[in-house]
Amino acid sequence: MRLLLRKLPALGAPLLLLACATIGPPKPPSLDLPKPPSDLRATRQGDKVTLTWTVPTTTTARQTDRSLGPTRICRSVEPKFEQCGTPVGEAARPARTTIAQKTTGTFTDVLPGDLQSENSSAFITYVVEVLNADGRGDGLSNQVRVPSVKALPPPKDFTAQVTGQGVVLSWTGVSPSTPRPVFRFVYRVYRRTEGSPQQVLVGEVPAGSDQALTLTDSSIEWEKTFEYHAETVTIISSAGQPEAQVEGDDSPEVKVFADDVFPPAVPSGLQAVFSGPGQQPFQERLEPALPGGGEFAGHRGQ
Repeated sequence: MRLLLRKLPALGAPLLLLACATIGPPKPPSLDLPKPPSDLRATRQGDKVTLTWTVPTTTTARQTDRSLGPTRICRSVEPKFEQCGTPVGEAARPARTTIAQKTTGTFTDVLPGDLQSENSSAFITYVVEVLNADGRGDGLSNQVRVPSVKALPPPKDFTAQVTGQGVVLSWTGVSPSTPRPVFRFVYRVYRRTEGSPQQVLVGEVPAGSDQALTLTDSSIEWEKTFEYHAETVTIISSAGQPEAQVEGDDSPEVKVFADDVFPPAVPSGLQAVFSGPGQQPFQERLEPALPGGGEFAGHRGQ
């Protein structure tokens, strides 16, 4: 027992050094700043711009985000953002069942009339800034741009009528107030089967004047109900720039039931040919030349 007690002081020094080696410098507390989104997207229809992004699930310190707050929506006519400044709106924190679950944030911005122009090179720039529960963020998302060209109104008097050839869509065109060479206008007509969210592009018709226009949808399935709508699309083609499109608002939907009550078409090109028992089926043949240079034309039957 005495021998064991004498050895304890000798072992105490290495143990003390080992314990000291595991203590590192103190770390500052995490600020729980959400990681800025990098996949912000924007689509425009009429005067509405819809923004979508993936809500961050981690902080800049690579920790699970447990204190997510609102998202600031930032808009500018300048091509680049330095800071958000005064936001045009806020998106509330989306609900999610678990902290690590990925969700999509969304916000719809309505463009004021003074930001919509006839300038083909004018754009609106958007970014978002995700904040924590204390109202602090770590920076801006990626930037997206949409054309600020004023969209044309939807076509007027849009109607649908079922015929033997399909559904005939009719409407009255709308002329642009200031036509320009870099602009091209088309009408696009869409169809969806009742009860289905999927839309099918029926066709595209050039626009540009106040006139009655029609388009026949001959690819329908009979005995089904369909809903149709049309929109005006402004296509911008500037030299050295990728083509940009601005969709106008949709026309009111019209519903039709494709009831096949139409008689079949009258056959055409039929010929009556005599064919008695035991005779060969009708075929056209040439007779040999007759003396004197004459010849028979093809016979149709015996």
